[in-house]
Amino acid sequence: MNTKIAAVLAATLLAGAAHAEEPIKIGVPVGLSGANSVVAPSVVQAAELAVEEINAGGGVLGRPLELVVADDGSGAVGAQKAFDALVFRDEVDVLISMETSAARNAGLPIVQRGRIPYIYTSFYEGRSCNPFLYVNAWVPEQQVPPVVDYLMADGATKFFLIGSDYAFGRGMLDFAEAYIGENGGEVVGEEYLPMDGTDWTAIISQLKNSGADALITSTAGGAPNVTLTKQLRGAGVTVPYANLAVDEGTAKSMGGDAEGILISASYITGIASDENKSFLAAMEEKFGEDLRTPNDLSVPQYEGVYLYKEAVEKAGSTDPRAVLDALGEVSFTGPRGTIAMSKQHHAPLTMYLGEVQADGSVKVVSSFENVDPGEQCPNL
Repeated sequence: MNTKIAAVLAATLLAGAAHAEEPIKIGVPVGLSGANSVVAPSVVQAAELAVEEINAGGGVLGRPLELVVADDGSGAVGAQKAFDALVFRDEVDVLISMETSAARNAGLPIVQRGRIPYIYTSFYEGRSCNPFLYVNAWVPEQQVPPVVDYLMADGATKFFLIGSDYAFGRGMLDFAEAYIGENGGEVVGEEYLPMDGTDWTAIISQLKNSGADALITSTAGGAPNVTLTKQLRGAGVTVPYANLAVDEGTAKSMGGDAEGILISASYITGIASDENKSFLAAMEEKFGEDLRTPNDLSVPQYEGVYLYKEAVEKAGSTDPRAVLDALGEVSFTGPRGTIAMSKQHHAPLTMYLGEVQADGSVKVVSSFENVDPGEQCPNL
């Protein structure tokens, strides 16, 4: 073979090999500080396990996955900085993240400007519709009815609602208020604190004087759940208490204060499937004593990485348009069962109504298979 041709061929092969090994970058903007700092470490751990497993199996299209994590401060200003850095400086191929609604809403214009896929892995208030956004977590239509129905069956008719004053807190409680009214109940009080608020004393006093026989709360995930619950217990509040935002990990961090809280979730550690048992064993093996409790915010993150893998493989490339088209057609069977973001960029989910026990574990009261997310984004 001509020496020059051989050299050119060798250089071409080397360039191709180098390109094949270029990492596919997954951006994870998440609240390592601020309200979500209680739960964010578990989300990062779940993403790390998914990336490690996928890379051990040969990566995606022969390329390794690489995580790029940025702290969004759990709010809008921090999210703008984190999204901008990930999309335009780090040039990630996709964003996969659990965030507050304030952070998500602030980041979406940057996602649209960068024209990259964004898999949102947090339960939220619903109806966030963007051609670049897919959601694999629950919305009010999936989460609220089991809680309200259970409380009403137990005799509750008068409800008091407490939330954090932002899109998620108000969105969830708006849906809850409407559902309560449609089913013959009454909301006798509805109060909010800012996301970073810590003193719930005045609101708890209103609750105690309201005549309510049930309480439903919807705060920013993490720290606000801890402060509110601690103050409720300290004030001697004993009415049935359902929390629309607490995850299993945060419940465990509360200790005895969380006992008796009702939750409605798409994931609990007690799911008896082989996939969940394997997932929990892998998390334990990887993180050992540093393991944060897997929960309804971290598990969708793990599955979100796998859903992106499936979409890239279906598309045959990381081209954003092709991946976005594929995301609505692929599925992944993991700890929560088979997840497909096939319903208007959202996912039908099996939901679990549970009660927090003294050790922070969740006892399943009932389950509801393949709950439809309803009309979220009919124009997508």
